Amino acid sequence: MELLITYDIDTTTPEGERRLRRVATTCEGHGHRVQKSVFEIICTPAQRLTLEDTLTTLINPQTDSIRIYQLDRGTFTNTTHLGNATTPPHHGALIL
Repeated sequence: MELLITYDIDTTTPEGERRLRRVATTCEGHGHRVQKSVFEIICTPAQRLTLEDTLTTLINPQTDSIRIYQLDRGTFTNTTHLGNATTPPHHGALIL
């Protein structure tokens, strides 16, 4: 499945800055960063559940927001990029 993950983490405190780094690191471990707070991820349903569980434990639900959009298969391949953008190698190896 293809997922688009966006997040908005409250970074007005040192704890918020740590949460932001942890959320970003978690997403980097599963997909490709395409903008500062936007990731494109290809995963299985089981991997999605694990990712959602991990992200839920990292955020403060009172101040932070994560949106996960499940997209039709092939959406990333058919994406149009405008401006300074690169096409992530979704079907290649993900090297951390």
